[in-house]
Amino acid sequence: MARLSDAAERWGYRVCWAKNMRVPAVYMRGFLLLTVVGAGVAVGQSACTQLPAETGPAASAGRYVATNRAAPPDTSGYETAAPRDPNGIARYYLGRQIAHVMGHEGADWLERSGRSKEEGTDLLLKELQLKPTDVVADIGAGTGFFSFQLAQRVPQGRVLAVDIQPEMIAALQQTKAQRNVANVQPLLGRVDDPRLPADGVDLVLIVDAYHEFDHPREMGRAIRRALRPGTGRLALVEYRAEDTNVPIKRIHKMSVAQARKEMAAIGLEFVAVVETLPQQHLLLFRRGR
Repeated sequence: MARLSDAAERWGYRVCWAKNMRVPAVYMRGFLLLTVVGAGVAVGQSACTQLPAETGPAASAGRYVATNRAAPPDTSGYETAAPRDPNGIARYYLGRQIAHVMGHEGADWLERSGRSKEEGTDLLLKELQLKPTDVVADIGAGTGFFSFQLAQRVPQGRVLAVDIQPEMIAALQQTKAQRNVANVQPLLGRVDDPRLPADGVDLVLIVDAYHEFDHPREMGRAIRRALRPGTGRLALVEYRAEDTNVPIKRIHKMSVAQARKEMAAIGLEFVAVVETLPQQHLLLFRRGR
């Protein structure tokens, strides 16, 4: 139960202590999903508080390509200050506190039953409008929940499944072998560089992970360089900060305005926002020529 509780917390789902009990209860969309109770004990829905909307701490605070040529460091936009939210770190980017990364111990949470329905993942994949020959990068791939579904949609292309945790890469390699999938390539990235080929990616997909990047500017610049000039797209999926009915902690959400500000800062052009998913924004950006 501790592992599920920790994973749920990291992904922003409400994990509360059930009233009069010393066990966690997991909530989704305001409904009790799971708790551990003893015989004869009744559990009612308990309140989970949300932290206030994020604002910047007032007045406070590389790239990997075939040539292995490093880009100059660029740390503009960062501030260091005490964590306002304990679920985040003491680092802010363009006014947004950066959330803690979910560890590999929560891998089971990524493959939970019901995720496809909860997040509308089939609809998300359809909205990406992939071509069979596309090269797709799944950044923050985790166990490959999306990577292996993407692989089916790009049979003549390939999927670069990027994660910064060796344990996740090992899980990806194991699943790839078990399913005999040839066009998924697990890649061990860094916190500041996904290590993608320059000018060679048609679509970068980041689902519920960008807000955890502790070097979002460096990662964003590296992603931009990896996209094909003029056509390469970034699909950014994050829980809607504007909707208080989405039962996710504020630090694990992003607004359209914040996402557009951060992508503009690294030179990506806004294309569209798709609001057909149950709880998340799908924001599309493009690399200019």
